[in-house]
Amino acid sequence: MKVLVPVKRVIDYNVKVRVKADNTGVDLANVKMSMNPFDEIAVEEAIRLKEAGKASEIIVVSVGVKQSQETLRTGLAMGADRAILIEAAETVDTDVEPLAVAKLLAKVVEEEQPGLVLLGKQAIDNDCNATGQMLAAVLGWPQATFASKLEITDDGAQVIREVDGGLQTIKIKTPAIVTVDLRLNEPRYASLPNIMKAKKKPMEMKTPADYGVDVSPRLEVVKVVEPASRQAGIKVGSVAELVDKLKNEAGVI
Repeated sequence: MKVLVPVKRVIDYNVKVRVKADNTGVDLANVKMSMNPFDEIAVEEAIRLKEAGKASEIIVVSVGVKQSQETLRTGLAMGADRAILIEAAETVDTDVEPLAVAKLLAKVVEEEQPGLVLLGKQAIDNDCNATGQMLAAVLGWPQATFASKLEITDDGAQVIREVDGGLQTIKIKTPAIVTVDLRLNEPRYASLPNIMKAKKKPMEMKTPADYGVDVSPRLEVVKVVEPASRQAGIKVGSVAELVDKLKNEAGVI
């Protein structure tokens, strides 16, 4: 079974995000970028499936700027077999919208015919949590979202997914789309020998025009602002005063 893993280049999760002075977006100048953490989990799960003999080949694919090659090389160093970069944006400030990404990935799926597509449940930059679901809709494939455990069976896959009420176990037929959650696994670090080997692994360069997909944005960002700063707390002298403030000032009781 071939496994396709889409990955995204995002601001490193350790970096404090800064908003531009003109409020037009996030400042990306000289900012460390890395693979989206949820996508790392998806790559790790694909590698574990291959190690268990459930997968025959792992393909990582990214949609974005030319610099996303670095992100794909990380996936190759972790253990993926080959990579595809669809250069759909000219500048790092351009974020390709989920629907356009889903349409491009659908074309890749048609070419590669994977038995499973593993994605992170969301990207930590825009938190859209939509690409996996949209891809399943475009392909007409079964989907399992927020997976915290994945088991490949003879007739499909069994997925334990995280829901508001706890855990839900579902069975789906393959080929299928699975989006992974934080508790599925802990991604491995790429070793130095594997990093060197990754430089020789094949990476195919594509454009949206190659697939006949229009990636023109449908949404317009009007303004970006930082979250309101948290107000300082206050001290109360008694339980009665606390109850009074909760009731009359905070309005929570």
